[in-house]
Amino acid sequence: MSLVPRIISLICVVSLATTFAFAQWQNPRDVYEGKEYMIPMRDGTKLRTLIWTRKDFNGSAPMLMERTPYGAGSLAGGPRRAGDLFVKAKYILAFQDVRGKGGSEGDYVNIRPPRKGSVRFDESTDTWDTCEFLTQNVSKFNGNIGLWGISYPGFYAGASVINTHPAIKATSPQAPVADWFIGDDVHHNGALFLQETFDFAIGFDVPRGGQRPVFDRGTGSAYDFYLSVGALPNFDKNLLKGLIPYWNDDLMAHETYDDYWVERSLPRNYKNVKCATLTVGGFFDKEDMYGALNLYQYGEKQNKAPNFLVMGPWPHGGWAGGPGSSLGDIAFGKKTGEWYRENLEFRFFEKYLNNKDVTDIAEATIFSTGDNEWYSFDKWPPELKEKPLYFGPGKALGWKESGKESQDSYVNDPAKPTPYLWDFANSKRAPGEWLIYNQADFALRNDVLHHVTEPLGEDLQICGKITADMWIKTTGTDCDLVVKVIDVYPGDSTEVSARNTEMKMSNYHMMVRSEIFRAKFRKDFARPIPIVPGQLTHVKFDLNETMHTFKKGHRIAIQVQSSWFPIADRNPNKFMNIRKATDADFQPATISLVYGTSKLSKVIFRQAAKSPFQILTPN
Repeated sequence: MSLVPRIISLICVVSLATTFAFAQWQNPRDVYEGKEYMIPMRDGTKLRTLIWTRKDFNGSAPMLMERTPYGAGSLAGGPRRAGDLFVKAKYILAFQDVRGKGGSEGDYVNIRPPRKGSVRFDESTDTWDTCEFLTQNVSKFNGNIGLWGISYPGFYAGASVINTHPAIKATSPQAPVADWFIGDDVHHNGALFLQETFDFAIGFDVPRGGQRPVFDRGTGSAYDFYLSVGALPNFDKNLLKGLIPYWNDDLMAHETYDDYWVERSLPRNYKNVKCATLTVGGFFDKEDMYGALNLYQYGEKQNKAPNFLVMGPWPHGGWAGGPGSSLGDIAFGKKTGEWYRENLEFRFFEKYLNNKDVTDIAEATIFSTGDNEWYSFDKWPPELKEKPLYFGPGKALGWKESGKESQDSYVNDPAKPTPYLWDFANSKRAPGEWLIYNQADFALRNDVLHHVTEPLGEDLQICGKITADMWIKTTGTDCDLVVKVIDVYPGDSTEVSARNTEMKMSNYHMMVRSEIFRAKFRKDFARPIPIVPGQLTHVKFDLNETMHTFKKGHRIAIQVQSSWFPIADRNPNKFMNIRKATDADFQPATISLVYGTSKLSKVIFRQAAKSPFQILTPN
């Protein structure tokens, strides 16, 4: 496809938005009536499904369905999720408890893989059987079904359209759970995301009819709690006590990217999709940013049906409600959430479910932070060129190699792991917007390297993946590397915080992109290898895609550290199966970043090979 971006018709955008702007808001509980079905699957298992139709509608409407492990709701409570625009357009709303959850029969399996061998069912067949029932038994229905969902329901919106039922015309996996080893929720590049995985498991993964573990967290921070538990085997031994089989039988049993994780990878299995897909994600999603970006990419490679991507300046699910005009301290100058819901999400479903003659949305609609503009593309990412940023002596960063070998070192001590939050002593839960937090104070720590450029002489826009190309030495046989890309505001900035107008943004260190990588997986996620102590070692990995403009006068900082605790588990600095580590295995290590000669540690940005792009100008 050509690089020339597809132009979105703003006339059509305004027209559709205006159609509903002055309509009186109606509570779905007042205007919808519900009916509960127990829909039989091919193996005899029945899935509880709630169907909601407008009381005041006698025509024929499409159906928007969410398949969820979080509970389909109740007839007394009204529709579980209903966007205003879809309620006003009189869509039929459907919610289904997936197999083994809520009121549905059967056994639950986390990110259930596609069926094989003697197994007759999976998420695709359950959805197929559901659609067969719905098309024959629901009134006021035009026969067109759309799927949507955020996070885990986003996974089901994707997995359900593999081998698509003919009635399904569109799906929107939003922040979809996609690969629990490489980049979503449970692991990032092999490092266990401990804090949220454990907190999720003790509620979500209690077997049906089982007992939830009860233990005392104390009154301190999450950092203190997870550090006090110690090595991973202690979590089941001292806290879970066998009450969460998933923790031991699945999570702790698979430390590498083996068949268990591979067969559960939604992007790898996203094939034979015959409906239109709108994948949605947030550039500051602490849970499933990887899922959105990579499900779209695999959809491009593996399917022929229309495939669209939207990435905005949002945390997890941040596009589903509220204006989306800011996140944390950062203002975006636009109501990004409102604009998305009216002009992208609603128009997508209207086109494919209601057969409305609306202008196509662009292949990819991407928000660029820094300059705070929406851009449209006819492919994502566009054609790119690399722009390496090299580490230099004196904690410098520059666009040219220094030519002189140097190194910076720090001690990573698992007994005092580097936190992921500066204010870790007061944090009990992971803040939803922490991926955009100010990183200035981390420059003061002696276990964090902080390199920074001179002030930029002109704007610098980057897009696509960022690559950390690191050459290191360590006294241990394994380590983690955390690399953070930071936009440093000028010391004399007159901008103010979006949430505290009394605070100036001078010297604010906005985290643009960050990632962790477990070094033993530097060659292969399935076959870890040790580091030879003291030997120069190459560790190269990608950070998730972004689109950001570093403004003139700003500086770029790169921070490197080797713990991100307790969001990620600790590395003992020792090559081993960390799932089986003891407290005695955790030892300090001195880690050195080497740069300046033929072994050039650098961070590789990417810029568009051609520009400009089509800029959208929503209100």
